[in-house]
Amino acid sequence: MKPELDPVAESLSQDIDIIAETQIKNTESREKVTSALSNIFQDHGELRVEQNRVQFVSNNLESLRFIKDQFRDRQVRGAARRLLLLNKGDSDSTYLLFNKQAATVSIAALCDDPRESALGPIVLRIRSPRLQEVIDWITAGFVPKSKEDTHSEDDFFDETL
Repeated sequence: MKPELDPVAESLSQDIDIIAETQIKNTESREKVTSALSNIFQDHGELRVEQNRVQFVSNNLESLRFIKDQFRDRQVRGAARRLLLLNKGDSDSTYLLFNKQAATVSIAALCDDPRESALGPIVLRIRSPRLQEVIDWITAGFVPKSKEDTHSEDDFFDETL
């Protein structure tokens, strides 16, 4: 059974460039580094292995589905959103850093600083003229529930009287 297409992701994929890359240090196995990158960037793109780096290139937002799911499952959507916006500046591109060692076991662990990944981070760069919508898609669901779903302070006091 084929998974249902996400119309939002499909629409946002019309003009998007996604590049994830990491360096291969002299002390690292090319196969392990390649595996780490392919663990978190699994589909909808091309994996390029060079002498001293591995790169994943895609023009399809669905290639970030695993990361989007990891942000939800690991409850780090707020942190991911903060970093995506902080790294955006005034441009139509942004980036995130991931811990390379965590990626070897299929965990998309965010880094604030490249030094947090001892062998260097995996760098994800996203460029889109609709970058805010891309960020919203990746971090969907981080927003606290609406007022309709929560009780106000007045409701609490009314219920206790």
